[in-house]
Amino acid sequence: MKSEKIIKKDPGGRRRWYDDACGTAMALEFVGERWSLLVLRELMFGPRRFGEIKAHLTGVSANVLTQRLENLERAGMLIRRRLPPPAGAQVYELTPWGYEIEPVLQTMGRWATRSPAHDPTLPLSPASAMLSLRTMIDRDKARALAGATIGFRLGGDRFVARLTADDLAIVRGEPMGVDVTIDTDPTTLAVWIYVKRAIAAAEAEGTMRIVGDRALAERFADLFALPAKIGNEGNIE
Repeated sequence: MKSEKIIKKDPGGRRRWYDDACGTAMALEFVGERWSLLVLRELMFGPRRFGEIKAHLTGVSANVLTQRLENLERAGMLIRRRLPPPAGAQVYELTPWGYEIEPVLQTMGRWATRSPAHDPTLPLSPASAMLSLRTMIDRDKARALAGATIGFRLGGDRFVARLTADDLAIVRGEPMGVDVTIDTDPTTLAVWIYVKRAIAAAEAEGTMRIVGDRALAERFADLFALPAKIGNEGNIE
């Protein structure tokens, strides 16, 4: 009698990679394919159009991005919807369960940046820059600035950050009525925040402009630091 091979599938309808009850294995069924986690990262601050997602994922093809979006939708992590008139465009948006992956992204980010191979001067997307700030902030130090608001103009992307007693809340939106606005690109922002390059140097190059409370901008930058590299836990970065 000829035996039949049983093909197991995940909840999204795809063939399973692992026959394993471990939660980590299950997570990889959902987001283990290349680009999947980065797609979720790009949607972390609100809905995005297909072209907006693709523009910030350098190297992904339209075909592959379409496949990843479809798989994540089938898995229940995002939805497609159409914006009301006059926009009328189709956007992709995380579900409440999809948003729950943010702490996972933060933990992975803190873990990976401990590698000596991590280079904070490489390009990154606006959403990645904002997620980095939410990940690397020193919440104990940040309490002294609770209530402060910082706006970011990063190319065509706009964000507003508000410091609270225990968090850094960031939303997409035009920075109006904020204490200070930082007009730059994501890479220059990361170099300023993590390499501790002086604002004046970036301003002299024309890559950064500060509008508003300059002293607050300086204090804000001091709230962030990358974790110690592996093998250097006792050293000061």
